[in-house]
Amino acid sequence: MSRETEEIQEDLLEKAAKAADELYNIRDTYFPADPNDKLSKLQTESDLVLQTLNSIPPEKRKSPMQRAEYEYLRGKVLDVFSDYRKDAEDHLSKAVKLNPSLGDAWLCLGNCIWKKGDLSAAKNCFMLALSKGPNKKILCQLSMLERKMAQGAEKQAERVEESIKHAKEAITLDVRDGNSWYNLGNACLTSFFVTGAWDHSKLLQSLKAYQNAERDERMKSNPDLYFNCATVNKYLENYERALSGFEAAALKDPGLNATEEVEKIVHLLDKLESLLKGQTKAKRLASLTSSLITVNVNPSHKRASIDHLLEGLNKGVAVVGKVLFFVKHQNVAPLYYLLCDANQICHALSVYGIRDDVVKEGDQIVLLDPYYHNVDCSWKGKSYQFKSVRVDFLEQLLVNGKALSRGRAIRASIYAQHRP
Repeated sequence: MSRETEEIQEDLLEKAAKAADELYNIRDTYFPADPNDKLSKLQTESDLVLQTLNSIPPEKRKSPMQRAEYEYLRGKVLDVFSDYRKDAEDHLSKAVKLNPSLGDAWLCLGNCIWKKGDLSAAKNCFMLALSKGPNKKILCQLSMLERKMAQGAEKQAERVEESIKHAKEAITLDVRDGNSWYNLGNACLTSFFVTGAWDHSKLLQSLKAYQNAERDERMKSNPDLYFNCATVNKYLENYERALSGFEAAALKDPGLNATEEVEKIVHLLDKLESLLKGQTKAKRLASLTSSLITVNVNPSHKRASIDHLLEGLNKGVAVVGKVLFFVKHQNVAPLYYLLCDANQICHALSVYGIRDDVVKEGDQIVLLDPYYHNVDCSWKGKSYQFKSVRVDFLEQLLVNGKALSRGRAIRASIYAQHRP
């Protein structure tokens, strides 16, 4: 083989490699209103890359290293679609057999097998890829896979902790990589849900990770980042930021259900505002709350009314209230109630991690160490202002003078959105 021919062959492989990278860039950043347009574009572009690979004569790719690269690129191109392709797996399998040190091929093979549903085999591929040397992309995929494997598993929390561990390892390799921070945000958000959807420190960790991800210009084209960050803000009751985030996600990818999330939040805010404005009959409130004065509070906590709470966590404080309404809405968590305290001040209450039949209308409630937030937001010209209290743990809630048993707890089965 002449030097000139070798250079042409290498140029074609290099050209195909760059085209394959661009193909994946389209997959990750192109979100037309009609998903079929994206599928069509991917098909057209992948066909062009395959044509480039086909133009390399068989006799010109006989060495194991070159053949491995060829098989890897062919498998990678075929695997760009969201569904499992056996021919992609076949080519990628050939690539790793020809060159077991080809970490990128192991990574692609793991992703391909993941689509088939064989999660253990996919993890094995990622671990083999990682054995070739530290790699942030592989660690991120392994982190994602651990979260996927956590769904329905007996030890969900442990698997998600493994996911967080891998995500942090990826960040140590490149602290400026937005995708690694985004992945950590997803892992922390998933941890929030699998541990009972009440530990808001997980939400704050997730939010910080997403904010770090946003500093990377390359992440601005990722609609899932906006969607998941908005999800965190929703649960932190930063409603205006949540609405803006979901709207941005919807603009970047109309295929996401971000517009529905906006509608859900607006519906909830409208409902809370309407219910709170409706509680203006002093005689009725006086009758409902008259018994609250006699409710005993543990000496370890200081009794306070809603209007004396400070913004944020009120440690060592107890608020006594009467449940006026259970506020039905479209999300799994939290549960929302409308309460009134002894001073006849009404407020919203959001509760995490309990079954929806635990607290009923008419119940007397004692809120221990409540987290207070004065909601003041606006959206599309409409303003919302109301007092809101949140309790995150089962132990913070006494219903009709009784503590709640562990059997009253529930875990919300929600996971951070991602694309395998």
